[in-house]
Amino acid sequence: MNGLTRRDALSSFLLGSAGFGAALATGCVSPRLARATPAAVPTAATASGSGLAGAHHVVPLPFAAGSLHGLSERLMLSHYENNYAGAVRNLNRAEQELAHMTAETPPFVVAAVRERELTFRNSKTLHEAYFGNLGGDGRRAGAIDTALAQTYGGSARWEEHFRATGLGLGGGSGWVVLALELETSALRTVAMANHAQALAMSVPLVVMDMYEHSYQMDFGAAVPRYMDAFFANLQWDEVNARFDRATKAALVVRGT
Repeated sequence: MNGLTRRDALSSFLLGSAGFGAALATGCVSPRLARATPAAVPTAATASGSGLAGAHHVVPLPFAAGSLHGLSERLMLSHYENNYAGAVRNLNRAEQELAHMTAETPPFVVAAVRERELTFRNSKTLHEAYFGNLGGDGRRAGAIDTALAQTYGGSARWEEHFRATGLGLGGGSGWVVLALELETSALRTVAMANHAQALAMSVPLVVMDMYEHSYQMDFGAAVPRYMDAFFANLQWDEVNARFDRATKAALVVRGT
């Protein structure tokens, strides 16, 4: 590579096109701007297909940012505008970079951008599920309550498992997810240590963000208090709707 180091080549590739380096560094974008302006105009390289168009948009919050109990408007807006919207913008940039790759692109560059693509894609999906299951009164009911009781011997017992998993991630980073495993229709409570981990063939039903940006502004290091507020605002109607769709999808996956 004419004396160019591996690190230099990677830095040049990532930082030299369409402001990708700046997006990675800042990790944020105003949701108002994202809604008003398309995230990216597909280039000639992406015009032939939509898989790497880099045209994802920020989804509006499903509740008023200042309406939650125990979770401040300042925290919600910071989380939404900086972390979630930043993931959407960075996913768009990663897709644009991938669309320009060829057989001559160095494998280590492909690997690096692919890793970032997966991180930002999962961050987008999980953040949308997280905000989507907030805005409720926290009262557990419906088919999911029954299913949790059957799986864990009581839905309160499931909550103990879920909270304990969150405590295991407290002070660090990751997600706690109640998921339905499509191959078995079983409910699984899983910890994701970062955005790039997930339970294969599963659908998220309850998603709790355990990155410090989701609670530090309001609670400091008091993770249990954050989880109290999370459960107090859970939107169980949404969780039941996800459970219904996931259960039907599992039947299709298993061919039954």
